[in-house]
Amino acid sequence: MDTDTARSSGLTGAPGFTAGRPPEWDVGIFLRGDELQTALLTLERNRRTFAWKCWGVDSNGLQLRLGRSAITLGGLLKHLALCEETKFQGDLAGAPLLPEFGEIDPESTWETWAWESAKDDDPDELRDLWVRAVHRSRETLAGLLAESGLDYAPEGGMSLRRLISDLIEEYARHTGHADLLREAFDGETGEGPPSEFPVP
Repeated sequence: MDTDTARSSGLTGAPGFTAGRPPEWDVGIFLRGDELQTALLTLERNRRTFAWKCWGVDSNGLQLRLGRSAITLGGLLKHLALCEETKFQGDLAGAPLLPEFGEIDPESTWETWAWESAKDDDPDELRDLWVRAVHRSRETLAGLLAESGLDYAPEGGMSLRRLISDLIEEYARHTGHADLLREAFDGETGEGPPSEFPVP
């Protein structure tokens, strides 16, 4: 990817945020990117690592719990899909959430809904829900960043800069949970996915 071309075309050269297209890995951007490129590449790295921890896992693996914790890989897929939808569709764009989230009351069920509702869900449907939420987030960000940049904020809401930082933090925390759950399930370990692992 040509960094100068990426900058001149606004958002379209930032990793992962060309609407409808997956992110592209670029060592130069990773090492020396500007604020926007660094933020988006960091978010995409977290998303891809989380995806890797959840792929190739059957129902037993997605429902595995450690000790007294209610957290499961299946629940994490639903929780992070909801985070993507709430932050980028609801808070940022004022758009409706995916139908799967239409009946949720975040005020009363945020702490329990994902873990409880994922118990009987099909593994492929859980992964598909998360992927659809991520793709919608990319498309929303592509439009807003191209128009307004990181300083964009809806009236009374947080800036896009703050929101991206919040989601990076959310993924970093829960990818740590996913590390432990995946290792407990089948012994799979590692800091990041192999190069052939597809971008969700």
